[in-house]
Amino acid sequence: MLTLHIANKNYSSWSLRPWLLLTECGIPFVEALHIFAPGGNHDAFRKFSPNGKVPCLVDGATAVWDSLAIVEYIADLHPHVWPRDRLARAWARSAAAEMHAGFAALRSQCSMSVGVRVQLHAVNTATQADLNRVDELWCEGLQRFGGPFLAGADFSAVDAFFAPVVFRLFTYGLQLSAPAMAYASRMRDLPSMQRWYHAGVAETTRDVGHDQEILQHGRIVEDLRATT
Repeated sequence: MLTLHIANKNYSSWSLRPWLLLTECGIPFVEALHIFAPGGNHDAFRKFSPNGKVPCLVDGATAVWDSLAIVEYIADLHPHVWPRDRLARAWARSAAAEMHAGFAALRSQCSMSVGVRVQLHAVNTATQADLNRVDELWCEGLQRFGGPFLAGADFSAVDAFFAPVVFRLFTYGLQLSAPAMAYASRMRDLPSMQRWYHAGVAETTRDVGHDQEILQHGRIVEDLRATT
């Protein structure tokens, strides 16, 4: 049985990707949740993760870390997590790799916190460029492969990679084109995304550094997270 080590569902965008992929694709796994500690959990996480970070997938004596490596390991066991069509698969892998390696401005200005609603002071130029590229990618995938998911009729790994962006759009009230926002709404309404969201909102622990980072860029206008 696969074991997926993750962190707080309110904050951990990297953890969301493999969790969502396994859940949405119906692949059995055991979830191991580790709450972020003040100052970091590197030493504690090293007990199961070679780089001291999450997510980390453990399969018997094998540990696989980094979300992209985890997805490819899962794909070796369950090839359907990527599109079956060769051209759609090539596009999906390229888009997922771009998400994995890029969009630094969007990540920085709009860090993930599913349980709050934030009004940004302003969307900076670099973040807007990232949003424009997300919009372009999403619309390209939907148009080329027919939707309703990015690479065709079925949910695949590329959708999992962009899932944190979906939450960010609703946290920060960001707007894309109509087709892109319709896709974001479909993703948000997936039962697996709703499970993650409600679990994140139910968490009572706070990562102070993460919350302070949000306040550098905007103000929290609504906090939906549990308090006790």
